[in-house]
Amino acid sequence: MPIDKIFKDDASEEKGERARMASFIGAMAVADLVKSTLGPKGMDKILQSTGRGHSVTVTNDGATILKSLHIDNPAAKVLVDISKVQDDEVGDGTTSVVVLAGELLREAEKLVTSKIHPMTIIAGYRMAAECARDALLKRVMDNKENAEKFRSDLMKIAMTTLCSKILSQDKEHFAEMAVDAIFRLKGSTNLESIQIIKKPGGSLRDSFLDEGFILDKKIGVGQPKRIENAEILVANTAMDTDKVKIYGARVRVDSMTKVAEIEGAEKEKMKDKVNKILAHGINCFVNRQLIYNFPEELFADAGVLAIEHADFEGIERLGLVTGGEIASTFDNPESVKLGHCKLIEEIMIGEDKLIHFSGVAMGQACSIVLRGASHHVLDEAERSLHDALCVLSQTVNDSRVLLGGGWPEMVMAKEVDELARKTAGKKSHAIEAFSRALVAIPTTIADNAGLDSAELVAQLRAEHHNEGCNAGIDVISGAVGDMEERGIYEAFKVKQAVLLSATEAAEMILRVDEIITCAPRRREDRM
Repeated sequence: MPIDKIFKDDASEEKGERARMASFIGAMAVADLVKSTLGPKGMDKILQSTGRGHSVTVTNDGATILKSLHIDNPAAKVLVDISKVQDDEVGDGTTSVVVLAGELLREAEKLVTSKIHPMTIIAGYRMAAECARDALLKRVMDNKENAEKFRSDLMKIAMTTLCSKILSQDKEHFAEMAVDAIFRLKGSTNLESIQIIKKPGGSLRDSFLDEGFILDKKIGVGQPKRIENAEILVANTAMDTDKVKIYGARVRVDSMTKVAEIEGAEKEKMKDKVNKILAHGINCFVNRQLIYNFPEELFADAGVLAIEHADFEGIERLGLVTGGEIASTFDNPESVKLGHCKLIEEIMIGEDKLIHFSGVAMGQACSIVLRGASHHVLDEAERSLHDALCVLSQTVNDSRVLLGGGWPEMVMAKEVDELARKTAGKKSHAIEAFSRALVAIPTTIADNAGLDSAELVAQLRAEHHNEGCNAGIDVISGAVGDMEERGIYEAFKVKQAVLLSATEAAEMILRVDEIITCAPRRREDRM
């Protein structure tokens, strides 16, 4: 019996050289796809869905681009995954990690072609990654003790992160906003209490940071527009007139007076419920579901502000921020935890009215209101700001910083090159290849800015042979510049994550020597 009949008809397998080529090509194609978005002069991509509504996203965030692609190549999926993890873990460096992994595989492909075993390459890459990390550790700066310097470090990191995004024109304004928001968190990495509200209209420069919490709702008719020292009950309960809630129930009556009695009973039931709610001693009631006119009237008569249809994310966050819990039964008021805030008032942003809660129990809460020309601009601005906030919140905990602009890659490449010279055997080829892959990042930054990358990288390499050099690529002037003077800083945590994730992903793809594709088992096979 021939061996190829082991698999069922619709299965296929690729072995050895072919499998490895398929993995390499897939991974390099993905890296080339996002390569042009790297750096301050990186370009954006338009992602258009073919589904209903043909939604359009304009972005240059590596993770967002890759998340939206449906990829068939298994090795390419590994790169999409590392970019997602990078986004969740540290927020920035999502493009760099894919570009670096792609370059490592490109170099590995050349080595495999010249008959070096993948395991030898992996061993070399491991040594090189360890050496590169140590090189960075020697050069990190940490100003945690000096509050003034630390804040300026954070400002510079935020500006560097925003440089490659849509917010680069107003980066000082947004960096200031992001740093203020992060300092309010007092070292926590929970970004839940920073709420971002997007309102089309105005320009990006009109965006602002506001202490407290803003709920995107209007205050109902005849209700107080301003409440001081508010006691807030946050609820998720049905406040439409209680209908007979039995599925398919029918009530037969023989006269209109009976109908009126049923309606009267429903009204009474609702009145009892409202009285139970008022018994909590509140002056603001926020509900996730609808509130019909009758209960709204009762609340207005009692001088209680009732807000309906607060979306779930809004209501969860409101509970968190005001220190209240979401209630759905109101029989024993003593067990319900109410939220508190000093002032509730209505504010106007652009054309819209919103409700502003200030002086909330959770002091670190704040809202960032983004203004911009269109929804696409606002979505991209939110993604950019979210990246900056993630990086800053991580840096507050791990306060080590590095210079940016291709400086870390050159420092690592120099050390890795030295290691290659000292190492005997075939591993040294892999270590050398690793250093070439690292240099690809400054090369790409220069290429994307339309500069002569070969010239610039050669200059950089020469500069880095001097001890304690701070040279990197200054894209704005198009030359090699001092990164410390230019204020281009990056978080150590981001660089470390990029280095380690890319190496591990490349290693995983290198180990592949067979790809088996087969259909999932059908139902009848499982019996």
